[in-house]
Amino acid sequence: MSRRFSVPGLLLMCLAACGRKADLVITGGVVWTGLSSGEPQPGAVAVRGGRILAVGDTAAVRRYVGGETQVLSARGGLIMPGFSDGHTHFINGGFQLASVDLRDAATPQEFIRRLKAYAQKLKPGEWITGGDWDHTLWKGAPLPRREWIDSVTPNNPVFVDRLDGHEALANSAAIRAAGVTKDTPTPLGGEILRDPRTGEPIGIFKDQALGLIGKAVPEPGPEQRDSALARALAYAASLGVTATSHVSASWADRASYRRLEKAGRMTLRVALYLDLSDWRAVADTIRRSGLGDDWVKIGGLKGYVDGSAGSRTAYFFEPYADSAGYAGLMQHAEPDLRSWVGNGDSAGLQVTVHAIGDRANAIILDIYDSVARVHGARDRRFRVEHAQHLRPQDIPRFGRLGVIASMQPYHAIDDGRWVEGRIGPVRIKTTYAFRTLLDTGAKLGFGSDWTVAPLDPILGVYAAVTRRTLDGKHPNGWVPEQKITVGEALRGYTEGNAYATFNEGKWGTLAPGYYADLVVVDRNLFTVPPDSLDRARVSYTIVGGKVVYHK
Repeated sequence: MSRRFSVPGLLLMCLAACGRKADLVITGGVVWTGLSSGEPQPGAVAVRGGRILAVGDTAAVRRYVGGETQVLSARGGLIMPGFSDGHTHFINGGFQLASVDLRDAATPQEFIRRLKAYAQKLKPGEWITGGDWDHTLWKGAPLPRREWIDSVTPNNPVFVDRLDGHEALANSAAIRAAGVTKDTPTPLGGEILRDPRTGEPIGIFKDQALGLIGKAVPEPGPEQRDSALARALAYAASLGVTATSHVSASWADRASYRRLEKAGRMTLRVALYLDLSDWRAVADTIRRSGLGDDWVKIGGLKGYVDGSAGSRTAYFFEPYADSAGYAGLMQHAEPDLRSWVGNGDSAGLQVTVHAIGDRANAIILDIYDSVARVHGARDRRFRVEHAQHLRPQDIPRFGRLGVIASMQPYHAIDDGRWVEGRIGPVRIKTTYAFRTLLDTGAKLGFGSDWTVAPLDPILGVYAAVTRRTLDGKHPNGWVPEQKITVGEALRGYTEGNAYATFNEGKWGTLAPGYYADLVVVDRNLFTVPPDSLDRARVSYTIVGGKVVYHK
């Protein structure tokens, strides 16, 4: 038996299980337990009653095979803990799977064509949302305007997001439905782009201004929301995602998860992070009915400091290199953030806050530090969502303060195409600073930010290891000194996210007694050339001991 499989705790539990037969055994591959970032070993995994029964070499695990045992062959692939996604807008992703797809519309003309084709399928009055357009693909073309699409969507209000979720385009029908005019004031923490001649909105709304149109979009009913969730669950299973943190979740989202759980249809575990400003209602709900269970639970609170670099609303100390004098914006006043974080922490809730620009990150780290000092030591596990652009002096603070960096590696190879033009050559050196964060003791939890980026965690591993930008212009990696190893990246998608949601004793590693949430990947990710990691595919996804996806 290898050293990997000789951990005393594992051995004791294996011995205690002797004589019991497994419901399921996965063999014929290499096993990466996730207990360290080291390489996998040939072996097998036995499952009984929804939990890991034994992990070890094939001969040791064979004793658990009985007449009723289902035996799966990994066919030489990698057997590992299920992927966890530390940051999704999961039910929105389910809606997007059935909505117009603008993500790879490479020209304004294609953007318009797709909206026209989609509108033709709808009844008059039905809203068009989702989209996830990316104007950086348009080679210098400006942001879209409502007149681009008014003629092709005359009967349908349109409010389609930029892929980062921090700005969106509304057509004239949507603006009328929302009652927005040239006299509508711009909300604090938001921006309305206006025609310089007339003062009329051109259709682009950013951050806190999104709500001006969003309030007019009809809320989906329970059946629509449950259908979207079911689509998202099936899609996640096909990619090996067995758990997620659903950030910026709503109470309606929570109700949908609970309905599908009651119906026995959940195929991943979810921790929901609700609105930071709603801390009192969250705390009261937990007092009345508890956090939830190991399928659906309230993880804590989610807030925002700033916006995004793609929408030029991320908040920096120095101005944007391509926007003289403008350094981004804060979505909320700092005293409000301090109050909400402090009250949430006093209520015993985990707090996570979105911060992208270097000034936004410095502000939230300062707030976390002061709250922890005032309230005293406890296992609070503050998180920063994104932690994208950091000053060098702020990087060691994550490890020192015990703040989890909840990051999304795919953003690095996407943003790396254009972000240097926004913030210059110096600030990019500590952008997506995976290597330096790890080396200074930070805990990383990796995710996708789906639908902002693809849900597939294998693409995230590829991004963290290679940092090869999507445009092919950095074959050796963009800011290559921030690359990490395959094992370190996988830990971010497994054990790191288990720790970030207080689940490290339940899932995230393959150990006897843990939930049998695991995947089989069709090749050994540790031995394939790094530039081919993105070609790997999931063969099996198993959650709670049940096969929920088979390629």
